[in-house]
Amino acid sequence: MFPVTVTRMAAAIYKNPHSRKSSLTRTLQVAQANSMALFDFYLDASLVLLTLYFYLKRRSSYSLLPLPPGPKKWPIIGNLMDMPTEVEWKTYHRWSKELDTDILHVSVMGTDIIVLDTAEAAFELFERRSSIYSDRPRMPMINELMKWSFNVGFMQYGDNWRRHRRLMHQHLHPAAARQLRPHALKATHHLLQRILDEPHTRVLEHLRYLAGETIMSIAYGLDIKPKDDPYIQIAEQGVHALGIAAVPGTFLVDILPILKYVPEWVPGAGFKKKAREWAKLAMMMVDMPFEAAKKEFAEGKATPSLTSLSFLKAEEGSKDDAFEECVIRGSAGTLYAAGTDSTVAAIASCTLALLENPDVLEKAQAELDSVIKPGHLPSFEDNEDNLPYITAITLEALRWRDVAPIAIPRYLQVDDEYKGYRLPKGSIVIANAWAMLHNEHVYPDPFAFRPERFLTEDGKSLDKTVRDPRHACFGFGRRICPARFMAFSAVWIALASIMYCFDIKKEADEDGNVVELTHDYDSALIVCVESLARVT
Repeated sequence: MFPVTVTRMAAAIYKNPHSRKSSLTRTLQVAQANSMALFDFYLDASLVLLTLYFYLKRRSSYSLLPLPPGPKKWPIIGNLMDMPTEVEWKTYHRWSKELDTDILHVSVMGTDIIVLDTAEAAFELFERRSSIYSDRPRMPMINELMKWSFNVGFMQYGDNWRRHRRLMHQHLHPAAARQLRPHALKATHHLLQRILDEPHTRVLEHLRYLAGETIMSIAYGLDIKPKDDPYIQIAEQGVHALGIAAVPGTFLVDILPILKYVPEWVPGAGFKKKAREWAKLAMMMVDMPFEAAKKEFAEGKATPSLTSLSFLKAEEGSKDDAFEECVIRGSAGTLYAAGTDSTVAAIASCTLALLENPDVLEKAQAELDSVIKPGHLPSFEDNEDNLPYITAITLEALRWRDVAPIAIPRYLQVDDEYKGYRLPKGSIVIANAWAMLHNEHVYPDPFAFRPERFLTEDGKSLDKTVRDPRHACFGFGRRICPARFMAFSAVWIALASIMYCFDIKKEADEDGNVVELTHDYDSALIVCVESLARVT
């Protein structure tokens, strides 16, 4: 039995034979169109069902997988009572060793935390699977309460982050970083002069000025005052607060964001007052030098820096939205905040190592004396080929007391699997860089300061078979530190110059007895030795 439409068409054809051929053609076209539409419907439905099937199957397969090993958890609170409040990296590593795993799972009030204890695990997840491991957790304390959302390191993974990252890469990639080396060299020479003029000042104070001057000139093209510089003072306070807040688990509001709405006067809400005070420091730190640099550029007085070069690009009519003012401001502020404490920490730790290992300083000075021309100071022309031992000392300083023992946490965007373990969507993923840089299988006798580990047997060149500590100390994947080339160069030239010009010895008390040093470090995002002797 034909459909009504077809039957009526057949009757019309019978009455008018001349239209028989064209009507039949139209009839076949209609039937074909109906068939194709029905086919498309069934195809779309099949694809939807197939996608749903594989999604549910994948989800089911993930749900059947066990979570990575971890300490015993309590109902509801999980490992809340077990979470370390200082030197977290050592506790995480101890748990990993006890459970014989390179990937650790802890839970805090329903939040999954994954800790990666080896470079292999970090490389697999953060490098090979970077598309799903490059986001950041929400971080209410830092980004929302302390107003650090301008910082590229804490931004959510997306278009805004890409704009900032693109601007920083253009000015800080290896070739561009070489153009900024004169800033680091000038700041280093000023450091040497300050040590000569003020030999009784603690090393850390000299190093803070070195780092502040270096970063201030590179980021903004600004000079600093010889003493009590306001930019450096604000940066120290702001970055110190950030270092405390950035350690996972320090503030409960990062785990329970709803607490950000608790009034400041409520008992237990002291974090709100801290955040309010720290937010003022953050805004002063990022706005003061930026406005000064902006004014100098407008007056035609600017020297080459990340800020002035970016303004110049915008003035020339660049269509790249990376050169918008808000992006320049955030990128310069990020460089300023990230570079000060980390530079100080790296050089200070190396100084501590030289105090405890005078034979290393003796070898370094012998190499420098054999290469540096009389009447000259070390320069970037004296590269690692000519001064391999100095480079090895710099590498060992970054490894021995890494400045950021645990990297800024990542946020897992989808369910994943690693070594048969289930990694739930929404997990906070932490790379334990300290454990990677103290892996006894990679670096024998890891707690000893031994620059020779990075040299060939004849000591004349770097041993490329030894894992470079920069694989972990500057981060991983798409979130790796964009200023890493400049940072290494700044630390290298500072160490080479200090060791060439000065002896480094422990202090003696009034009776001539040597004062032994403590190896106490602040527990923060960037760790730094708390006390150092004078340089002589």
